[in-house]
Amino acid sequence: MALGKFRKEETLVLRKKLIGQSCRLFYSEDPVKIVKARGQFLFDENGKRYLDCISNVQHVGHCHPSITKAASAQMDLLNTNARFLHDNIVIYADRLAATLPEKLCVFYFVNSGSEANDLALRLAHQYTQHEDVIVLDHAYHGHLMSLIDISPYKFRKLAGQKEWVHVAPLPDTYRGLYREDHPNPGQAYADTVKDLIEEVHRDGHLAFFAESLPSVGGQIILPQGYSTKVAEYVRSAGGVFVADEVQTGFGRVGSHFWAFQLQGQGFCPDIVTMGKPMGNGHPLACVATTVEIAGAFTANGVEYFNTFGGNPVSCAIGLAVLDVIEEEDLKGNATRVGAHLKDLLLKLQPRHQIIGDVRGVGLFVGLELVTDREQRTPATETAALVVKRLKEEDNICVSTDGPWESVIKFKPPMCFSMDDAELTVKCIDRILTDVQCLFKA
Repeated sequence: MALGKFRKEETLVLRKKLIGQSCRLFYSEDPVKIVKARGQFLFDENGKRYLDCISNVQHVGHCHPSITKAASAQMDLLNTNARFLHDNIVIYADRLAATLPEKLCVFYFVNSGSEANDLALRLAHQYTQHEDVIVLDHAYHGHLMSLIDISPYKFRKLAGQKEWVHVAPLPDTYRGLYREDHPNPGQAYADTVKDLIEEVHRDGHLAFFAESLPSVGGQIILPQGYSTKVAEYVRSAGGVFVADEVQTGFGRVGSHFWAFQLQGQGFCPDIVTMGKPMGNGHPLACVATTVEIAGAFTANGVEYFNTFGGNPVSCAIGLAVLDVIEEEDLKGNATRVGAHLKDLLLKLQPRHQIIGDVRGVGLFVGLELVTDREQRTPATETAALVVKRLKEEDNICVSTDGPWESVIKFKPPMCFSMDDAELTVKCIDRILTDVQCLFKA
């Protein structure tokens, strides 16, 4: 089949014929065909512009000229197997090390967040000499078999829970076991992990694996002190703490480069995984760990190599992303615009009873809709309607998450502006007003 420009209907017919049907599109009833993008904007085949509140992968903005220039220049010079000696990989590792606590100083480069999480699981198993893992309820860590096994979001729909996987309650202070009125929810939720450790192994030796801010779980902000206490319990039992930063790293939270740093200066995981945003759309991911854990992995006597992980082009792109984050103050932008977005959404809450909760930090924000504020019943259908109408009426792309798909999530490119936030909230206000009128009628 020759390269060419198909009409949208033709592309859909070919996709249904050639691409596995489990690979679903956004807006599957009426997909948007995107042919171009710049910054925080997407353009369809007719030139219609959409505001993108979805693409956290294109971290510094779609098709950023500095990224495409770095990729093109390095590709024109050399791209080869990562087992050849090259400067880019060590320069990039050194730059990443400068953003992390000192003890996280050994890096393994891979090509996707799933690949990074799979390797982190291997590192943890090798170091602890046990395969037991504690994960959070509703967690999602990737699509490989090893990761589906530790992702309740997936395994509950498939083969079920393996005996070596242990599920701790999601530390959700809106609808979880311990809510916003609890005097110390961080400690209370951490104690559920402690109970699980004692139940699993008297001698411990397990891994605790969690996103620094659970995303699929519903844009959850972990209560203060939670990770510090969990790490204390896990390490006292001979285990390791793995922080999955695939969705939240690289300054998205604004105040810090890594979301795990929200838990306080004294907290440091044993293994950190990163992916999606680090290549701005180019397949690039990484695992960072300690000398001790890396040493245990080396000591198994089996060589680890990754043909493409850390290749010269990927590392050139990764370095360019770091440069743009710094030069354009994208952490600062995430702080300012994210706070404004959250404040605007909070101001809608008194006017719309359907808004149950507004939560978030930086450009990681969730708007949870409920049919009843007392019972906190998920308003799944209304959330889907808001997503549909924003796309059809306002050319704004958002999506939902959470166990009941009742949380409208905002993880836009980091160049998202004050005007973008104001437009998005204005449109949500209009739609929720219409919905309210329909209910009254």
